[in-house]
This record gives sequence, C-alpha cells and structure tokens, in this order.
Amino acid sequence: MEIVADASVFLAVILNESDRDWIIKKTVEDKVVSPEILPYEIGNALITVRKKGRLNERECLKAYGISQKIAVKLVPVTIYDAIKIAVRFSIYAYDAYYLQCCIENNLPLISLDKRMCDIAKNLNIKVVE
Repeated sequence: MEIVADASVFLAVILNESDRDWIIKKTVEDKVVSPEILPYEIGNALITVRKKGRLNERECLKAYGISQKIAVKLVPVTIYDAIKIAVRFSIYAYDAYYLQCCIENNLPLISLDKRMCDIAKNLNIKVVE
C-alpha cells in the first residue's frame, strides 16, 4: 500500500524523536509518497532546528543526508487546489500540499500534526493512527 507522509514524519525519524518507532512500525510495509516540496521543507525545518541550537552544522547536514536515503516517491500536486484548501482551513500552503497529495492519489495520510490530521478527516482522507 502507498501512504502520504508529511515532513513531520521524516523529521521524527531522522532526528530520532520519540514517535520514531511508531512511525517505522506504521510505514514499514508501505511505499511512502510525498509532494515534490518535501526535500525543501525538510531542509527548512532542519535550519530552524539548528537556529534553536539543537543541531550543529555537521549534524544538520548529516540529518539532511539521512533524509535523502529514505525511500519516497515525490509527486506533483495541483497547487491551485492546495491553495483552496489552505484558504478554507487557514493553514500553510505547505501543509495543504500534503492534503492535496492525499486527495489526488486517493491515499491515507500519516502525520504528527494533529491539526493536519483533523483537517484530513474533515476532507474524508483516511489518517493513520
């Protein structure tokens, strides 16, 4: 089965956060899909973590390298439709891209972002729990 994973999922795995084992258990037999913006969002998030002092430069670059080794199929999404979702729910466009990816590919979502999961359910997107 394929499943859409957002950046929070990737970050939890590569930064060895508390949800890491749960994520691996829930996705081990699935093919992971994400919008094409995923590597950019991971890069941005890693810089944010670095600015907060949690990572040094070497760790930041190593974490990005690890993220690039995770098997994921990057797919385009219809940005116009994603923006409509973002406006409707007052969320960032980046979050809406993952929801739009689920809609366009008829796939479930795995995310650590509770609000995104709630919106996904509102849009009749199956959420991995």
